[in-house]
Amino acid sequence: MQITIYALQSYLLGHYCGWANEQSLFMKLVEEIGEVAEILNKRAGRKSSDVSDLQDELGTELADMLHYIVAIAAINNIDLTHTIIEKDRKASVKYHHAMNLEQFLSNRE
Repeated sequence: MQITIYALQSYLLGHYCGWANEQSLFMKLVEEIGEVAEILNKRAGRKSSDVSDLQDELGTELADMLHYIVAIAAINNIDLTHTIIEKDRKASVKYHHAMNLEQFLSNRE
């Protein structure tokens, strides 16, 4: 199954609209960032670990981060798909990339 950013935003808007605020969602995002940092420290050997599959744990925490990022965009009515494409277009020019995200997506169709 494939998921689009638009679909995730629509889902999370329905989930959070009317009761969640950006500050509470941002604080949850910060918690998740800390959890990713902890896993990366374990993977680098800077912190001991009793978990055998840090790869799965990392994936779960990255998904949590993405969840809160998209939720913040959703409740603020930000079209994240459009914003990502525009931001990448500007970065591609600035950093002289051979291809931008929009071109990449067009080539895949």
